[in-house]
Amino acid sequence: MNSLRIARAALRVRPTAVRAPLQRRGYAEAVADKIKLSLSLPHQAIYKSQDVVQVNIPAVSGEMGVLANHVPSIEQLKPGLVEVIEESGSNKQYFLSGGFAVVQPGSKLSINAV
Repeated sequence: MNSLRIARAALRVRPTAVRAPLQRRGYAEAVADKIKLSLSLPHQAIYKSQDVVQVNIPAVSGEMGVLANHVPSIEQLKPGLVEVIEESGSNKQYFLSGGFAVVQPGSKLSINAV
């Protein structure tokens, strides 16, 4: 009974703290920005911090699409196609036999391929 009284008293003191709506990022906000993509092979760099719209990668944990403001993560890549969707709307595909993809804060994606 005491816990119910405390909860009611807390609601009277700060009712806006409990009733404030949750703020969530919508899809339109997520794709408004670009990703800085760096795609490096041992002998050359295909992309050097270039702006792209989306990158689809074949991660070991499953296929993954990376947009701007993606959650930071490190993924091991399995053999497969990496699809890069550029600002102009064109799609480019590269076959990678493996490597790692690192999503960093600030919409940066680094792919190091074998």
